[in-house]
Amino acid sequence: MTVPSNSPSLSFTKLSEVFFYGNYFYGICAVSQAIENTMKQGFPLNGLGYYFITFAATLFYYNYPYVRKYSNESTDARTNWYRRNYSFVRWNQFCLFIILVSSLIVFVSLHHAAIRRMNTIQWFLVFLFPVVAAMYYGLNFFSAKYNLRKIGWLKPFIIGFTWAGMVAVYPILFYNILHFEPYVFTANGCLLFVKDLMFISVLGMMFDIKDYAGDSKNKLNTFVVKIGLRKTIFYILLPLPLLGLLTFLSYATVNHFHFWKMVLIMIPFFLLLVAAHSLRKRRTLLYYLVVIDGLMVVKAVFGILAMLV
Repeated sequence: MTVPSNSPSLSFTKLSEVFFYGNYFYGICAVSQAIENTMKQGFPLNGLGYYFITFAATLFYYNYPYVRKYSNESTDARTNWYRRNYSFVRWNQFCLFIILVSSLIVFVSLHHAAIRRMNTIQWFLVFLFPVVAAMYYGLNFFSAKYNLRKIGWLKPFIIGFTWAGMVAVYPILFYNILHFEPYVFTANGCLLFVKDLMFISVLGMMFDIKDYAGDSKNKLNTFVVKIGLRKTIFYILLPLPLLGLLTFLSYATVNHFHFWKMVLIMIPFFLLLVAAHSLRKRRTLLYYLVVIDGLMVVKAVFGILAMLV
């Protein structure tokens, strides 16, 4: 029996594919973590415009490598979705590009005085993370040796570094620039940066498990290709969250965190351990996109709740 084309289940499936395969969920991950880190560092939240640009920039970046025509059917569900929806993705990228360029022009015109007063450290931080992010894909015109994605073992740490900069550094940097203040490296800010770098790097290593077959074929030496699935899980994916958890406990004890605040912040670390252990079994792409990437939103939600108790 065929399913009617207008059935609710089919419509929901199409919407979920747009939401996850189209990387809109990554935009939500970025915004939620930026709010979390702003609150944890004791700064006021930036305006809606800032979070909208964060969302748009994340979406534009993650769609960038897929905006090309695919001639053949692939074994990857997301690649097939981009093949079927090439026109939509292309126009989506065009609209995002116009939004980002227009926002940059408006920002410069409104805050040119603040921009002129930026110091060397602020300019360095502004360009550091986009440059690293660009070199991750190579921008399609650099030599292959400048494509950091080809360094398998480094790949998840590049992802973690870029995300940590976007969600832990940029919200505070943006606030500082608009209020004519220098960016100050604090112990709390540095800890949050390292914590996010570690957390998201572990998520990146989990995705390497999904890509094991392709990476092995392309001789991309990720951890799972070099040492195998079991050793990757038990020697890397499980110890790293435990190390991060112990670091946080030390910091929380020294700073006399409230009991429930500690519990709320620790919950995502335990869920990360559970997720890592679950990858012993083969999982679908949507499992990775919903459950594994969903841990970024879970971390942000519990982090925000921890600041409110």
